[in-house]
Amino acid sequence: MKLMNDQLLMETFKIYAVLNAEGKILKENAKLYHTDDEVRGTLMAFANEVDCTIISADPYIYMVPLTKNSIFHMTNDEIKKQYFPSRSLNVDIYLMYVAIIIFIGEFYDSYQTTRPTRDFLTTVEWLSSLNERLMALKNIDEEILKDMEEEYAYNWLDILTNWEAARTVSRMSFILIVKQFMIKEEIAVEIGQDELCLTDKAHTIIRKYFMEYEYNKGILEFIYQLEQGETTDAGNSQD
Repeated sequence: MKLMNDQLLMETFKIYAVLNAEGKILKENAKLYHTDDEVRGTLMAFANEVDCTIISADPYIYMVPLTKNSIFHMTNDEIKKQYFPSRSLNVDIYLMYVAIIIFIGEFYDSYQTTRPTRDFLTTVEWLSSLNERLMALKNIDEEILKDMEEEYAYNWLDILTNWEAARTVSRMSFILIVKQFMIKEEIAVEIGQDELCLTDKAHTIIRKYFMEYEYNKGILEFIYQLEQGETTDAGNSQD
């Protein structure tokens, strides 16, 4: 195997160090990633070692975690400390993940579609869609929901209980917290008054990884079935 020379290895590590610390680097500051196969391959190898991948979406190159726990460069505890009130629980984080999945799903016809079908989403529309999906869970038998918890690694019963206990104002406050998080993580951007759209970074992640059934463990299909009422029917057919 051909070894990379010391100078090239150092330049590669400099790019990786920025990606590891910031999660992104301007393309103009990482030109070797696009022009040198060795550098690109080594960077991908570095990323794989920490369960990440590297994607390119103008004007940045991003290093994105590909773990089942989070697609962000933060732990659940870090997210709670930075974005949520001190009394928040882990169920709030998982509810946030569900809200993000539903936000993304509103831009696509199905989990197998790679082209967005709308330009923007308002927080009112987002809240309404989230509420509809979660209320659809109430029509599913509790034992079936418990089975789904194991399959999708989401505690649906706790999520539903937490959502039902919240008032309308609290629900919108929650949506605004998730909105702030998504903007900070460059998943969404505000293009008008209360008009949110997906970023190029988000579209790239969705197209390359999020729409892969094996990667998302069927969670997107499950969300779409909630909208169409298919999950309830499937559950009833097992009785």
